[in-house]
Amino acid sequence: MIEAKNIHKYYNNLHVLKGVDLSISKSEIVSIVGASGAGKTTLLQILGTLDKASQKDTNSLLINGTDILKLNDKALAKFRNEHIGFIFQFHQLLPEFTALENVCLPAFIKNTPKSQAEKRAKELLDFLGLRERYNHKPSELSGGEQQRVAVARALVNNPDLIFADEPSGNLDSESAENLHKLFFRLRDEFGQTFVIVTHNEDLANMADRKLTMVDGNIVG
Repeated sequence: MIEAKNIHKYYNNLHVLKGVDLSISKSEIVSIVGASGAGKTTLLQILGTLDKASQKDTNSLLINGTDILKLNDKALAKFRNEHIGFIFQFHQLLPEFTALENVCLPAFIKNTPKSQAEKRAKELLDFLGLRERYNHKPSELSGGEQQRVAVARALVNNPDLIFADEPSGNLDSESAENLHKLFFRLRDEFGQTFVIVTHNEDLANMADRKLTMVDGNIVG
């Protein structure tokens, strides 16, 4: 599913990623842990195509067989919309839209017909226990409900990959535990691959594989 080789990232003279090699299989749940500043979020953003690796003659990034480093910006945006979902610590729901409308947004970007997008969004919200929350705006939802809406939004285009950056960092312990269990339920139900950056050791240890980053590289 993901084959990354010799991934580097520089910010001016700061060498953040120092030749990361990584292989992740389809339907695998992988956690990435490490101290703040180790490069976890930078790596996640590059794997998720939100940022670009610093060019090297020997680096490569394949996602589901597609050479990401060779795509132009338009093709990259299309690939991201169709194949990748994102879940962040701060859910980033649009406050003026309802839960249903927030979930539909990636589908609308994909030019999915409104009726089809809403049908899929309702299926996901139902699956996540939010049947009664279709028309509620984020301010009317609890933190756990908002995060589940964000999960539905990440899934609406049936992506192959889900990237999550501290997804439970802003939740209480019960909501965090429920979200962690949900990831595994989603993997079993829909077959997605999850890459999760987290400081939560319980979540990290639940993963199929835990990777540790130290000073810009993966050490275990």
